[in-house]
Amino acid sequence: MLLSEVIRLLDDYETKNYEDIEIEGISYNSLLTKPRDIFICIRGEAADGHKYAKSAAEKGASALFCEEELDINIPQVIVKDTKKTMAKIAAAFYNEPSKEINLIGVTGTNGKTTVTHLIQRILEENNEKCALIGTLGYKLSSTDSYKEAKHTTPQPPELQRDLRLMADSGIKNVVMEVSSHSLEQKRVGCCDFDGAVFTNLTQDHLDYHITMKNYFKAKAILFENLKKGSFAVINADDEYAKDFINAAADGVNIFTYGVKNKADIKAENIMFSIDGAQLTVEFGGKSETINLHLNGMFSVYNALAAFSTGLAMGIDYKTIINALENTKSVAGRFEIVSKKPLVIVDYAHTPDGLENVLKAARELTPETSKLICLFGCGGDRDTTKRPKMGKIADDLSDKVVVTSDNPRSEDPQLIISDIMTGIKTVDTQRIFVEPDRREAIKFLKTISNPEDVIVIAGKGHEDYQILKNETIHFDDREEAKKVFVGV
Repeated sequence: MLLSEVIRLLDDYETKNYEDIEIEGISYNSLLTKPRDIFICIRGEAADGHKYAKSAAEKGASALFCEEELDINIPQVIVKDTKKTMAKIAAAFYNEPSKEINLIGVTGTNGKTTVTHLIQRILEENNEKCALIGTLGYKLSSTDSYKEAKHTTPQPPELQRDLRLMADSGIKNVVMEVSSHSLEQKRVGCCDFDGAVFTNLTQDHLDYHITMKNYFKAKAILFENLKKGSFAVINADDEYAKDFINAAADGVNIFTYGVKNKADIKAENIMFSIDGAQLTVEFGGKSETINLHLNGMFSVYNALAAFSTGLAMGIDYKTIINALENTKSVAGRFEIVSKKPLVIVDYAHTPDGLENVLKAARELTPETSKLICLFGCGGDRDTTKRPKMGKIADDLSDKVVVTSDNPRSEDPQLIISDIMTGIKTVDTQRIFVEPDRREAIKFLKTISNPEDVIVIAGKGHEDYQILKNETIHFDDREEAKKVFVGV
């Protein structure tokens, strides 16, 4: 691709040292820049790419895209917004793959990973190929292994590359987790979405968005940019439901789902057991029973979101039900790793997420037994949710073990202190503190009985822990199995 072909994509720009050179790749990380790449200077939360442009040029970058002129003697294209520009360039460089596939975006605070997996299973049950992109990485089918991803939603060069790979592999459907960061940072700019799904909006990422209003505005971008004839699936029970409905562009087909409020697809007669959830789903004048292997009210909502998406795509409801009933679990989402005691590992790392998981676990806790919760909060993230999560754990659990999550650059003890301010009374018979997460999981065995229920929350599928100076291997599921199963 020639630099002149890239420039034609832009509305407003200036050039310096212009030369119509050949471009073979796109880079925004100077450490990974290769000869004949264009280097795009991105201003991020922690670093400014303009400061690394010289290093990129020394590595062979053929041109720079920047927001200010730089004293570097290679071709430069100066634009107002390099994030927006990178999305345009990446889409064009890979020949706009999203226009060749049925692309579905799933956004919300909680439930994105499970909903995308359920939608993938529904499409495959309908004998259609479907790839998935999200928190766990990307995979070309439900039986494929995950390819690692650095972000829930990749940066444009990686995202467009992966979409091109999927399109060229004959895959006609892709379901993708779309984070608020990715929308705000224009990572999915120039993606042609055929449908969007909203799960819920509760407190998270306020270290980045500052206010819930800003958080909503970021999520709403996905719906504002939907094209005429596409669909939007929206949780009618969420307090932001009307706002998302109003955000959807004209000509978008709206499908609502819920349990409490009037909705197009509604669940009733919900019952829970250790084996999962049973519910009746009402839709289009029909009533059908679904037996899920997934548990908790949040799983009911996730299943409804996927069910509604299947209907929106014109898939027969019997096919949808078969897919939902045949789905066992999603890694690190209410994942049972021991039966006696019942030990559940979950990714819940927000106030709402922790509350939902503990309420679901309480449904499985015998009256004569205890519900025990182990959790921590991540460092360098929204500090206001820490006492809220402490209060939720205190209110909904019989015993609480407060520990570290991913402390990052923060002192784990200070994070724990923030959590403890939300706990009413520090009763030493029911509230425990152990900063070392591995030791905290071992400690669970000393305060539990075989009939108790234990929730280990916060990290779920993650197999690492981010400390101040290093990232170590750490998997809650492995540690819990060592303690309670002996493997």
